[in-house]
Amino acid sequence: MIELTPLLNKQLKTPLYMQLYQYIKKEIETGGIPPGTLLPPIRHLCEHLQLSKNTVESAYQQLTAEGYTESRPRIGIKVLPLEKTLMPPSQLKNREPKETEQSSAATYDFKYGDIDLSHFPFKTWRRCLQNALDSEDHDLFLYGDHKGDFGLRSELAKYLFQARGVRCVPEQIVICSGTQNAVGLLCQLLSMNGRLVAAENPGYDGVRSVFLNHGCAIQPIGLETDGINLSQLAASRAKLVYITPSHQFPYGMVLPIQKRLKLLEWASRENVYIIEDDYDSEFRYQGRPIPSLKALDKKENVIYLGTFSKSFLPAARLSYIVLPSKLADEFQEKLGRYSQSASPIIQKAVFLFMKEGFFERHIRKMKKVYQEKHKTLISAIKTHFGNDVEIIGEKAGLHILMKTGRRAQDLIHKAEKLGVKVYQVSDFWLEPHESSSSIVMAGFGGLSAAEIEEGISILRKAWLSSSKQER
Repeated sequence: MIELTPLLNKQLKTPLYMQLYQYIKKEIETGGIPPGTLLPPIRHLCEHLQLSKNTVESAYQQLTAEGYTESRPRIGIKVLPLEKTLMPPSQLKNREPKETEQSSAATYDFKYGDIDLSHFPFKTWRRCLQNALDSEDHDLFLYGDHKGDFGLRSELAKYLFQARGVRCVPEQIVICSGTQNAVGLLCQLLSMNGRLVAAENPGYDGVRSVFLNHGCAIQPIGLETDGINLSQLAASRAKLVYITPSHQFPYGMVLPIQKRLKLLEWASRENVYIIEDDYDSEFRYQGRPIPSLKALDKKENVIYLGTFSKSFLPAARLSYIVLPSKLADEFQEKLGRYSQSASPIIQKAVFLFMKEGFFERHIRKMKKVYQEKHKTLISAIKTHFGNDVEIIGEKAGLHILMKTGRRAQDLIHKAEKLGVKVYQVSDFWLEPHESSSSIVMAGFGGLSAAEIEEGISILRKAWLSSSKQER
């Protein structure tokens, strides 16, 4: 049974029963009240709307007389299906997508951000969720600690030391509901409104939007073959810089150790904070692992960001900040009254998942899974394209870039016609027109090895046919 709350006006010449009838009729025709819905009982609606029984009965009788509803003994007033010819064009459009829209659905979607769900331990995760719900900790069902579940923060402190060399205590960690939420908090903590933030260009547009929405001015810093241009950064005079040193987004280069040390020296000398976004550092395929900036930071100039979106589940909506000790104290003073944005239940379940060793086991498995997919993707590109395509950013992460020497937008369109989706990179530039027009992005996390191979094969057909036509 649904609740109905129409706006009825006794001052109008139209009787109240007719106003009620017209309201329900319109809702049925536009899909607001779908077929099979039981309308509220007459007595209930009379009390709810403060109407007489005769008014509601008259409205219902009119609907039944016109075939919109039927009265069923011991069941109630039920909404009947409408013939398509009676439905307005807008509703028909919503229910029956055009053939062109249906055909544009990609069979092989190389979307960045998708992860492999086929290897996720759902049974184990469900058990952790159930154990969290069975907990006798009643605070679990309230707002939670403003910095996040203490147990989860303790497990994160252990994990970050083992995996990334980051030394911290739970009091320095703040749980957030995603990286954008984390950056928004930092903008408030550091009072960034009206101030300058230096950021890699190109870089993650989602974080750039947060800075702009918090009133920050963005100073774009160019990239060199080994990462951010330190000379440009030094000339920017910014007091905050956002970077992705372990796997630059989207170009994929890894900032070398020498450059990391120079960056830290500059930050200490100029009293600058660095936001290090370590968004997918677990997945590295070439060379020795390089310690995170935070692990090398002796003067506490680095604010570390991590996320569960790539290593666990995006739907968990969990990320975290590791604050320098000084900022941890300031966070308590300035933002201590903010409620925790991530679900305490999810946090508790992830704590159990980590405490019992399932998270570490899952990471080990996914490293192998993604490494195999990565090998398949690189091999398929080389097999089908040879030297016609340059691969960029293949050392780590869940995506690569392909430089084609031809207009990316045309190639994306050609591929989509054959059911393959790859993506442009222009959105990641502060000024999109400055981006290379010949580069496309291909994520591989959500595709199987067979899908990757077949998708690249079809991609070659799409691009090869378009190349012949151009000649």
